[in-house]
Amino acid sequence: MDLLSATDWLRHRPGYTYPLALVAVGLTFLLRIAASDYLSGFPFLSFLPAILLASFIGGAGPGLLAAVVAGFIVQQFFVEPHNVFWPASAGQWIGLSTYLVNAGIIVGLMEMIIVAHSRQSRLRSELNSFNTRLEQTVAKRTAELKHEMNENAAAQAQVRQLQKMETIGQLTGGVAHDFNNMLAIIIGSLDLAQRRMTGNEDPRLLNSIQNARDGAQRAAVLTARLLAFSRQQPLAPEIIDANKLVGGMSELLRRTLGEQIRIETVLAGGLWQSFADLSQLENSILNLAVNARDAMPGGGHLTIETANTELDERYARMHSEVEAGQYVMISITDTGTGMSPEVIDRAFDPFYTTKGPGKGTGLGLSQVYGYIKQSGGHIKIYSEIDRGTTVKIYLPRHVGVTDPRLSAVGAHPIPQGSVNDTILVVEDDEHVRSMTAESLHELGYTVLEAASGMEALVLLEQNAAVDLIFTDIVMPQMSGRQLADIVQQKWPAIRILYTTGYTRNAIVHNGVLDHGVSLLAKPFSLEQLAHKIRELLNAPARREGERT
Repeated sequence: MDLLSATDWLRHRPGYTYPLALVAVGLTFLLRIAASDYLSGFPFLSFLPAILLASFIGGAGPGLLAAVVAGFIVQQFFVEPHNVFWPASAGQWIGLSTYLVNAGIIVGLMEMIIVAHSRQSRLRSELNSFNTRLEQTVAKRTAELKHEMNENAAAQAQVRQLQKMETIGQLTGGVAHDFNNMLAIIIGSLDLAQRRMTGNEDPRLLNSIQNARDGAQRAAVLTARLLAFSRQQPLAPEIIDANKLVGGMSELLRRTLGEQIRIETVLAGGLWQSFADLSQLENSILNLAVNARDAMPGGGHLTIETANTELDERYARMHSEVEAGQYVMISITDTGTGMSPEVIDRAFDPFYTTKGPGKGTGLGLSQVYGYIKQSGGHIKIYSEIDRGTTVKIYLPRHVGVTDPRLSAVGAHPIPQGSVNDTILVVEDDEHVRSMTAESLHELGYTVLEAASGMEALVLLEQNAAVDLIFTDIVMPQMSGRQLADIVQQKWPAIRILYTTGYTRNAIVHNGVLDHGVSLLAKPFSLEQLAHKIRELLNAPARREGERT
């Protein structure tokens, strides 16, 4: 079959096959004459190979032509009497008939073989064509199914993400609550240990305690950032030095963004102060930095810059939500892929994201936008495709007393209490309650302890000389807010200080602490506790009916 396939091209060219059939007969004739002394009888047999060859290379036509020509040559040159066309005897007729039958059989068999080969080749070609079409159809359908599966998976992932967001937030808050309770015990105990040292101890002991305290404080910062990420941190504005904030975040950003991102800070001299929520501002800068990193998959350059700026009336007219005035500007610039004008227009829309399925919720920038707007500020995006993006945050300038949160620790002495001031500590966690009570005793206060809201009410009925209630918010049966509501009705002169590691909505609404509410978030240090207690006790007495 391989030989037949090799000569297919020749069979399709009759102009070659018929002359080749005559050449094969002619060569056989010459060989017969040359071997006449050695060959005798059955002259027709000498030409059968020529007929076979002609049929093989040309099919039935050249084969029949070779058979006729060979029969004529045999009758003319090899059968006596010579030069006679028709056989002269019965034996010659039998020989010619036998030759013609054999020639016909050879030509017929070769034709059948050629036809079968042609059919097989055609079937093979059709099968190959069918297989090709089938493979193309399967590949196309497979691609369609993969696309449908990806779309379905992406849709399901988004639905699952939305369904899990609230659950994750609650889980994060619950974990942070327990974690903050443990940190409150650790930090409070370390503060008491430092306070009770006489100064004659081994310096290595002092260093060990300070290192432990620093580690606990870093853990507390981490917990606060987790709460900010889950949007459970109350919005409590305060005076901020943006230069110290950015400088303090440099190491965190380097660890978060990785070695491929080169970070540079450009801090303005004489930077004005701003008034905003510090933890939320930290989270906003971190969020924008992570977005910038994602826009630079191959690495790049991230620049964080601070500056004093003024948004004039013309700019305010172009941006209706902006109030003209002086602002503290924080910009985050990357050298990434950039954003198109269409993407910029929708960048702050909730749930809008240009990232692939499972790589973003589309809430990051909308959270930053809401926080900046709630703080009375402005945010603007400038970007060019393949050149990079700059996001500028504008926070209103604060003019007032310099008291930033990032000021040096220990700038003010720890205020002492008085045994004439009675404080009721309400905390369901025994270890936290014990540590808090011990810290207040150390500061000089008279302390009562209650493990629940109901127990606190019983103590108040027995002792009306309580000046301040320091209560946890999240407690079983009766929350701290419910306890405070009852106390405000019966004993309106008692001041209330809340503490918690998880704000929920008891004293926080729309992300902002309720007006007049005092909160000391866990974990707190002895210094923070002392200042907060003293601040409330020194405050003017509340008027009748006034709420804490």
